[in-house]
Amino acid sequence: MNENALREAICAHGRLLFGRGYSVGSAGNISVRLPDGFLMTPTNSCLGRLEPDRISKLDRDYRHVSGDKPSKEVFMHRAFLEARPKAGAVVHLHSTHATAIACLAEPGDTAPIPPLTPYFVMRIGRSLPVVPYYRPGDAAMEPAIAEAARGSRAALLANHGPVVSGKSLDDAVYAAEELEEAARLALMLRGQQARLLTPTQIDDLLETFG
Repeated sequence: MNENALREAICAHGRLLFGRGYSVGSAGNISVRLPDGFLMTPTNSCLGRLEPDRISKLDRDYRHVSGDKPSKEVFMHRAFLEARPKAGAVVHLHSTHATAIACLAEPGDTAPIPPLTPYFVMRIGRSLPVVPYYRPGDAAMEPAIAEAARGSRAALLANHGPVVSGKSLDDAVYAAEELEEAARLALMLRGQQARLLTPTQIDDLLETFG
């Protein structure tokens, strides 16, 4: 997909995510890796009203080169994109149920959402680290996010929300959506004797689809 098509795709996905209530106001941001740098949603932009020609472009060193000023959370995307060289995109949302889990789980937990469905395991993987709380926009959280990203496709920022990577923009968005649905299921089933996928079933999924 060329750069112009990716700009259009970021806007299309942003509208859908905003429309489903996975981001509100100017919350949330999206980045995509390019051969010569990165595209990123602008600072203080609403995912529901993105414009292709105003998407920020950064060079390979994450310096702003064109478009509107990028999200203040560039460091969050850089942490994932540098820790996971095969990641083609990163999505950060404030989706309600995943954020609720991020408020309940203890920092350092690597399995705050149980393996209830195969698609959660296929999209997110075996671990979902909870990164300690930092003030939004605080670049001091970058090392903690990078550490989480080295072994996981996604992470929850304590009391903040999910950050999810994928091989492509579509993959990252679908994984973020699957994470939100898994969080909703986990909260619905909280305190009940839900049947979890077994370690053998998880291994089979990751070997087949991971």
